[in-house]
Amino acid sequence: MNYDKPPLNFEQQANLLIERGMTGDVEVIAQRLASVNYYRLSGYWYPFRNPDDSFKAGTSFETVWNRYAFDRRFRLLVMDAIERVEIAVRCQLSYHLAHDFGAFGYATNPLALPKLRPEERAQFLDRVRDEVNRSRETFVAHFKTKYGDVHSDLPIWMATELMSFGSIITLFRGSPKHTKNAIASTFGMPPEVLSSWLLSINAVRNICAHHGRLWNRVLGVKPMIPRKSDYPVWHEPVKVENDRVFGMLTISNYCLARIAPQSRWSERLRALFVEFPDIPQGDMGFPEDWSKSPLWLGRKPEGGQSASPEQEKAQSKNLDEIVQVSPAQFNLTD
Repeated sequence: MNYDKPPLNFEQQANLLIERGMTGDVEVIAQRLASVNYYRLSGYWYPFRNPDDSFKAGTSFETVWNRYAFDRRFRLLVMDAIERVEIAVRCQLSYHLAHDFGAFGYATNPLALPKLRPEERAQFLDRVRDEVNRSRETFVAHFKTKYGDVHSDLPIWMATELMSFGSIITLFRGSPKHTKNAIASTFGMPPEVLSSWLLSINAVRNICAHHGRLWNRVLGVKPMIPRKSDYPVWHEPVKVENDRVFGMLTISNYCLARIAPQSRWSERLRALFVEFPDIPQGDMGFPEDWSKSPLWLGRKPEGGQSASPEQEKAQSKNLDEIVQVSPAQFNLTD
């Protein structure tokens, strides 16, 4: 079939929406379409469409715009959590591989990456070296000038700062079992669960980095949920599913409780929901009783009100039982 739709100017685009049954001021709609592409916004009005491309009765442009505005703020909040997790993984990998195999062992000693086949290891190192060569970081130029006559590769603690997150995941996957166990223990999960989480985090990271719609998306790369027999709080009293963003939000909140316990990330998430009360949380995979999950306790109650001393004590006890980590181990700041 030949695609023969002509381009429309912004006012024509606004009038088309009005003709199809969307309510709103044509001038305001045109102004907003001039800053946010019609096709990008179409993902937000898709749930309001009828099979014939008309809109359901009562659909307003302001409702659609409100969901877009929420999603933009939501992505920034999710990226904040992802950044903390990603940096912690980079830190842990460089620390353990450096102490076990030396500064350059990741590049020179095959035993540092025993889970990668020889051709995988070669491809990985080629990719890392390409990332280093493309870097314009001052510390790379300094190292090459001062130590380049002896070393063709950067120390692991420098290299991990330049690796893409995909390369970091490969580095984790290829590391020895004891290294993966040590890193996974920081997050209180088995290595296979953490590995699954990293893949899903990378997928969500890419959505956020390209400003894609996130809030009601069905996840293509689904994270592994810990087994009920070993981690019952992921299943009772609230079951955490892995196909919508609620699962990734719960994983993020859980990880932050371990690596950045001083963070108020969950409070900011709740505050965003208060600011946008019309966002249907069910479309994000939130169960109605999600706040009863021990994985979401330990923060101020929904709505921003302060917890009573009794509530704070009970929430702190619940969080300690899940996290079992001392904040003194970390020096990350909010």
